[in-house]
Amino acid sequence: MKLATKQAVKQKFAQSVAFMQQTRISLPFLYGHNIVSYRLGLIFLLVVGLCSCGSLTSSGLNGTNFTIGTNVTPIREIKPEKDNKATVYIQGKVEKKAPLMKQWAYQINDSTGKIWVVTNQKNLSEGAQVVIKGKIRYRSIPLAGKELGEVYLEEE
Repeated sequence: MKLATKQAVKQKFAQSVAFMQQTRISLPFLYGHNIVSYRLGLIFLLVVGLCSCGSLTSSGLNGTNFTIGTNVTPIREIKPEKDNKATVYIQGKVEKKAPLMKQWAYQINDSTGKIWVVTNQKNLSEGAQVVIKGKIRYRSIPLAGKELGEVYLEEE
């Protein structure tokens, strides 16, 4: 019984090898000298596709002066309104960080001002350039008849 099983396995293997050889002959453009032009064409299409996904400018390649577009709001334009819950993008450098109970707070500085951002990210290092999307929040802190509240962002 074992001899019959071994012979059946050898026969199936021989059939598989014969099928693979027939397939190789029927697809000559994948083998031989045409493979180089096929691969070069594929690489060209991949590179063109990747380049068309983003718009890099010469100023966008400078390590500390990068932007993602016109959606970035300067920090000085974020106003301390109590009912303002707009979503904005800010871009700047992490200056300080402070751990909270289950979150982190980072002070972001651009050339127009500073703002604190509350986020779940815990791996931002001081000095890192970041772009953050967040909702504008305002925390009222009345003290001795004065309003000492502050605007901050809550990252989405």
